[in-house]
Amino acid sequence: MTQTKTRALTEGALMVAAATALSYVKLLELPQGGSVCIGMLPIFLYCARWGCKESFLASFAYGLLQLIFDGAYAWGPTSMLLDYVLAFGVLGVACLFRKQKGGIFVGTVVGCVCRFIVHFISGVTIYRIYEPTVLFNTTFANPYLYSAVYNGSYVFIDMVLCLIITALLYRPLSRYFAPQEAVAAARKNQGPEL
Repeated sequence: MTQTKTRALTEGALMVAAATALSYVKLLELPQGGSVCIGMLPIFLYCARWGCKESFLASFAYGLLQLIFDGAYAWGPTSMLLDYVLAFGVLGVACLFRKQKGGIFVGTVVGCVCRFIVHFISGVTIYRIYEPTVLFNTTFANPYLYSAVYNGSYVFIDMVLCLIITALLYRPLSRYFAPQEAVAAARKNQGPEL
């Protein structure tokens, strides 16, 4: 195993562990599942550095850990797949923007939108409402609108929190956000150190 692969696996394991730990720091928890927290932040930081294979592997591992430790809200195998494995696994799409200037911000938004879409699909297929449901002092009779409001109420707050914290950390961690291919090329061009 090369030094780069070892580094990617090590960083991935640390970021997945940090994401899992941060997912327990919940600012708000909704009754049918979903909570406001910054657990996705380490995954987005990792995706800003590494390629698709590494990023999707870390996101998938995070989704599995969410299922294992927080899967009380799952309603069968389909719910487990959609609400945990796939919903957190799609966060890896953030890596597609890592070579762009400010790509971590775009990647965070796209990752959160993808997660919202998966939760929305789960909401209208698995958790669809059959009678009017009250949420935030509003009665919903339409499962599509209910799913959009319910899932959006925490996913988009998570996204805003991640963007704010990333903006605060951007300057001090700017070297960390460099894609690893660029770092390797720069080291190769420098030659041996004296």
